[in-house]
Amino acid sequence: MKKRPGSRRIILKAPWEIEKLRAANQIVAEILHELKESVKDGVTTAELDRIAGDRISQKGARPAFKGYHGYPACTCISINEEIVHGIPSDKKIINKGDLVSIDLGVILDGYYGDAAFSCFAGQAPTEQAQRLLHVTKEALYAGIRRAKARKRLGDISAAVQDVAESQGFGVVRKFVGHGIGKALHEPPEVPNFGVRGSGPVLKKGMVIAIEPMLTMGSYEVEILQDGWTAVTRDRSLAAHFEHTVAITDKGPDILSDGFI
Repeated sequence: MKKRPGSRRIILKAPWEIEKLRAANQIVAEILHELKESVKDGVTTAELDRIAGDRISQKGARPAFKGYHGYPACTCISINEEIVHGIPSDKKIINKGDLVSIDLGVILDGYYGDAAFSCFAGQAPTEQAQRLLHVTKEALYAGIRRAKARKRLGDISAAVQDVAESQGFGVVRKFVGHGIGKALHEPPEVPNFGVRGSGPVLKKGMVIAIEPMLTMGSYEVEILQDGWTAVTRDRSLAAHFEHTVAITDKGPDILSDGFI
């Protein structure tokens, strides 16, 4: 999602706020798990978005993306060379072997949840395409393992980049992770590339969304005419995984755990 300008102050969350964020993120995780099971040959992205909207309402939450900067849907569903922000449509039919990325956000009691995953509709078309998925997820968890109090934000970014580039994949620079709380996007930005030991010190109470976006080719991006859908410039496949994570004295706490 595009980010609104605002204060650059990092907001630390109290324990009770982290539990509010956990509740919102668990709704996201439950819905993403259902959507993953629903990604099949012949389904439209609009059908998946309607499932998400129904479940959000049933759980007493609100969609975080719908209406944000004018975005028209509850989910972002991106296929193959689409990286992020694909708009669901009844004309967009998922075919066997497609790489499908789904990003979902909700608001519950004033606090936000945000997470994403990629999967194939059926089997991956090639071994390298399957590796892209595996390495993107591996990069996410490498970043999460560095999300520890008294470390630096750049430690997370460098860990993601190291995993991706060591396996020959591109790391998208245009879109980054972010802080999250009573707003969908809060400081700090969490790039998927960077230098160890750089950036803000990670502190107990910080809550961040870590979201690697990797490509099978160049990391360069184009935005389609709809003003939202981001695609790889070379039209290579792209994958996207995201978790919302709280920084604690005991290490990273994955608030959106349970769907990947």
